[in-house]
Amino acid sequence: MQHIRNIAIIAHVDHGKTTLVDCLLKQSGTFRANQAIATEERIMDSMDLEREKGITIRAKNAAFKYGNYHINIVDTPGHADFGGEVERAMSMIDGVLLVVDAADGPQAQTRFVLRKALEAGAKPIVVINKIDRENANPKKVLDEVFDLFVSLHATDEQLDFPFVYTSAKEGYARLDLKDNTDSMEPLFGTIVKHVPPPRAFASEGFQLLVANLDYSDYLGRIAFGKIYSGKITMGQPAVCIHGNGTKVNGKITMIYHFEGLKRIEVQEAHAGDIVGVTGFEEVFIGESIVDNPERPALPHKPIDPPTIQMEFAVNDGPLGGNDGKLVTARHLWERLVKETRTNVALRIEQTNDPKIFAVSGRGEMQIAILVEQMRREGYEVLVSRPEVLWKKDAAGNLLEPIEKLFLEIPQEHMGPIMENLAFRKAEITHMDHHNDQVTIEALIPMRGLIGFETDLMNTTRGLGVMSHLFHEYGPDRGEIAARKNGSLVSMEDGEAMAYALNMIQERGRLMVEPGDRIYKGMVVGENARDNDIPVNPCKAKKLTNMRSQGDGKGIQLNPPLKLSLERALEYIGPDEYVEATPKNLRLRKKILDETQRKRAAQHRAMKVVAY
Repeated sequence: MQHIRNIAIIAHVDHGKTTLVDCLLKQSGTFRANQAIATEERIMDSMDLEREKGITIRAKNAAFKYGNYHINIVDTPGHADFGGEVERAMSMIDGVLLVVDAADGPQAQTRFVLRKALEAGAKPIVVINKIDRENANPKKVLDEVFDLFVSLHATDEQLDFPFVYTSAKEGYARLDLKDNTDSMEPLFGTIVKHVPPPRAFASEGFQLLVANLDYSDYLGRIAFGKIYSGKITMGQPAVCIHGNGTKVNGKITMIYHFEGLKRIEVQEAHAGDIVGVTGFEEVFIGESIVDNPERPALPHKPIDPPTIQMEFAVNDGPLGGNDGKLVTARHLWERLVKETRTNVALRIEQTNDPKIFAVSGRGEMQIAILVEQMRREGYEVLVSRPEVLWKKDAAGNLLEPIEKLFLEIPQEHMGPIMENLAFRKAEITHMDHHNDQVTIEALIPMRGLIGFETDLMNTTRGLGVMSHLFHEYGPDRGEIAARKNGSLVSMEDGEAMAYALNMIQERGRLMVEPGDRIYKGMVVGENARDNDIPVNPCKAKKLTNMRSQGDGKGIQLNPPLKLSLERALEYIGPDEYVEATPKNLRLRKKILDETQRKRAAQHRAMKVVAY
């Protein structure tokens, strides 16, 4: 046990965390020189979506040998929407590598993940990464990190943190900027020296706290966690203690150990090690597996509650079933149940309508990732605009989730951004000017954040940086207008015609091209004004034997507005759906028929969550 080290790597999005893990795995000799993976980049990002977006979505485990030490690494997501993944990882580890960009300094998500680590009592090692960047200022960033620790009420021991300067891309680490090294050796040494051995007990009976889940078609559910006490052997009887206190007897059918990124089957494992075990089909995160019913469970740590909810509905549009193979309510429900087996921050429930399911999560990014994965697997689904989950206090007053927003924008764009924040009922708490940049901190209702990132990108021409964290449930801030523009809604089924689109584009921005398939109730563009207009994009030019005034005039269509999935979810109104299929993203009205739409009352619905 003295030769085991369990560490997590935490960082803001895009600060080089995954590249650093690559470097540690490669330089520790985990892979043979001729192994194909040894030349790959971002090895830990195993999902296609992670590689495309450059972010970590799922917490993963790896391990490497350094001398006679076995070091387990848990890679955690940097994005606050995946906070459920971060919280679980903290129960397995004893030390954290806090990776901070030498140019950008600590960002909002750095604060979020570090707070979780300090609460768990982990020993931090600060890694100032990307010191080879042109505008890097490692000394200044180190001071900022110290201020961050102080503001998070770190203990004196945690404030006396070791730090290492690295360039994960170039593959070297330095204890002092003047050193000249060409390997990660100083970082390996710092980990072994400063991270304590696991807090575990070798002598007592077996206890394991489940911190992560996976699923195998052959063995069922695989529970990952750290062994807190005793040892575990293959085939031994065990007991799973559920969150509600019920106990289920079973048998350990397989034990996995990590070597590099591979899972190795082992016959036994000892206290302090991070392992995967199979044999319990109904085990959930936060529950304990012990050796006999008399053994007490380990403390069960609840996960932060979801704050937004979206509807997932069966695609009942005229084009439903054309692209995807998995389109029925049963398919959707089974896929959502499968997701909750491994994604604990997600909640699903059935509604009064058998074709609609309510999915709750931490943020729209988290749910958009799920929708994108489902599209790639052949599902078709309708997704509604994110709605905030409200609570009621003891007196029965409505409370809504308030987020803490951190913005960094060029000074010249400060006026329009401040106006936008006021429109979204934000309350500015701190502002700081440095050179031509302005840093703004504000408290904003979560409703006001939906769609704000798009406005920020458009206003600052992509130069604005934002991040946000859950702050508290606060009093209702009143009405916030969802969108300033109405929609251009098709009143016909058919194929989009250039002739018709040419006339429609005078009323606003188009979202379709000539040749696209259109149906009644589909949103084909954005109106320049704030009301919806029915239009006919399928109207063809009438041909006569007389020469008409329009002859010889070419049709010039402006490029259509193409929305990504996340942007579409922010963009749609409360009475609209995004239709996500393997090949297409379309926007449509929830009620396709115009007369029925007018009858449906427009009212502001609130979802209240029970404590």
